[in-house]
Amino acid sequence: MSNEALKKIFQELQSTIAKNVSPDSIMDDLLSKNVISEDEYSRLRQVPVSADRCQELLSLLYLSSHPQAFIYLRLALLDEYLWIVDEIDEQVPSLTSQLQQLQGKDSCDGKLIRHCSIVFGQILDQEKLQNL
Repeated sequence: MSNEALKKIFQELQSTIAKNVSPDSIMDDLLSKNVISEDEYSRLRQVPVSADRCQELLSLLYLSSHPQAFIYLRLALLDEYLWIVDEIDEQVPSLTSQLQQLQGKDSCDGKLIRHCSIVFGQILDQEKLQNL
């Protein structure tokens, strides 16, 4: 799954995430991966309301040029917010379905969806192992 595809999913789930996620540990993870800078981290910490801080973090990430910002964001959510990660992962078939429609229904025969799910899972598993 590409960073851009995840970005679209996060945009669709933004209000759910902002209402339910306390971003402090997420920000720590993103800082340690150099997805956000120390200055950005400090500015975010000054936002007093958690939901507002989460909105600001997401806004910052939407503008980010980091090639894996949303991949790292998804990984950061795994420990405390598995149910949100499940919602994100549920969106993957709809994105691959859209891709399948663009490529033509007869050319894929459902194999693209299975392949993307497998590759997406492997990429995320490798990222998680590298972080241990």
